[in-house]
Amino acid sequence: MVTILKGNIISSEKLDKISIYEKSFLVAEDGVIVGIYKSLPKKYSKYKYIDYKNDLIIQSFSDMHIHAPQYAMLGMGMDLQLLDWLNTYTFPTEREFKDPKLARKIYKDLAKQLISNGTTRVCMFSSLHTDSTIVLMEELEKVGISGYVGKVNMDRNGAPGLEETTEESIKETNRWLKECKKFKLIKPIITPRFIPSCTDKLMEELGNIANENNLPIQSHLSENLGEIAWVKELHPECEEYWDAYAKYNMWNNKTLMAHCVHSSTRERKAIKDAGVYVVHCPSSNEDLTSGYAQIRKMLDEGINVVIGSDVAGGDHLSMFDNVAATIRASKARNIIDNYKTPFLTVEEAFYLATSAANKFFDEKPGLAKGNKLDVIVINDDKLPRVRKLSIKERFERTIYLREKDAIKAV
Repeated sequence: MVTILKGNIISSEKLDKISIYEKSFLVAEDGVIVGIYKSLPKKYSKYKYIDYKNDLIIQSFSDMHIHAPQYAMLGMGMDLQLLDWLNTYTFPTEREFKDPKLARKIYKDLAKQLISNGTTRVCMFSSLHTDSTIVLMEELEKVGISGYVGKVNMDRNGAPGLEETTEESIKETNRWLKECKKFKLIKPIITPRFIPSCTDKLMEELGNIANENNLPIQSHLSENLGEIAWVKELHPECEEYWDAYAKYNMWNNKTLMAHCVHSSTRERKAIKDAGVYVVHCPSSNEDLTSGYAQIRKMLDEGINVVIGSDVAGGDHLSMFDNVAATIRASKARNIIDNYKTPFLTVEEAFYLATSAANKFFDEKPGLAKGNKLDVIVINDDKLPRVRKLSIKERFERTIYLREKDAIKAV
């Protein structure tokens, strides 16, 4: 099947610069990009194309850290810090997902909202419930979202009705992995909630499962000062938080660690050396007053950085809003650092939410040949203006400001 789109194409091929292809053709075969052309090649002349005229065609987003059950509590508990927020709001909410029928209702809506907002890839936490995790994967796949979903593991420090035994957690993880074989777009990712939620025995087993099955891993790292102190109490033999993952073989270039707000120089070096991905969650870091991560420093040090909404610690599902939040957070960091740390530009933040994630999914930056055709079509005609804007200006405005129904197609 050949798909041809025409419009003003924007491709994030480098961290600090977008490439603009004005009134050009984007061609894909069987959902895979063939190329971008100013004039349509003769071999495609017999095919019909969709002409989006003056609209913008941009890369769609990857939300690299999102808690699916927390969608049901979006915008709640924003006056609390992390650990109190988990106990007061998150754990009671996630406990309800033992009911697959409830999960179906919530996850169907979540999948619909993600795709309508231009998010086509995810790395997502479910709850600890195997059957509801399967439901989540089904609903995401129905709307065409790809990526990874993890059954959460937690055998300590949970809440009444939201905790497994170590044996249950291992058994259910293996049952879930067998069920995952039926999915084409959504794949499994090993997901210990965070160090305080998992005993040493469970972490050891999860590390073995991940390595034996060549599976990626996702969890949390150095988000909150109270959390860091707690990990130190639980693992006094570990010099820093990250050591508690590394000791269980969960520290490699297919590991996603969310937040890293308070990562030290040593921890950042360990992240860089192993190729671990930092998932920056600007909305959540601010909402739960965790702090402002040193993203510019991480990028300068060569660390892989991507962006996550962290719903519901983050209060925005739209990755447009999280890209804007990334820029604002970097400006706050700039102020904190006495204006010595350059803040991120629109182009840079957009790259982190799109092309940087492509690397985790084994793709090239931008709308490159061989990448999946994952794009958003934006109409910005309703926005006020007193002069003709450049495509770059329109792109910037799209990140910060969109009218209702501005997304014409995904």
